[in-house]
Amino acid sequence: MLTIATDIDALARFGRALADPLRCRVLLLLREAPAHPADLAAALGVSRTRLSNHLACLRDCGLVVAVPVGRRVRYELADARLGHALDDLRSAVLAVRTEASCPDAADKGCC
Repeated sequence: MLTIATDIDALARFGRALADPLRCRVLLLLREAPAHPADLAAALGVSRTRLSNHLACLRDCGLVVAVPVGRRVRYELADARLGHALDDLRSAVLAVRTEASCPDAADKGCC
């Protein structure tokens, strides 16, 4: 059963999805056009198993949907407006310090 997420829940889900660079790359590819997992894996240079885990996360976050096409499944953004949101986020100017803001940045790949 699908439910409508609250504003805060929707933002948290979006943030969780964007927290991983590979999921960001998947979303940007799906922003261009729907795709099958094998095609996404090839375009991203990752295994289908690794991609499958990320697609499951994106589905759980409500950002992508799996559409059956015969015996295959095609993935697409759950709402076309997500593509516009991704464009807006990509064009936003971020105010970040040039030095890492947390002491574990080098180890964790954050900040």
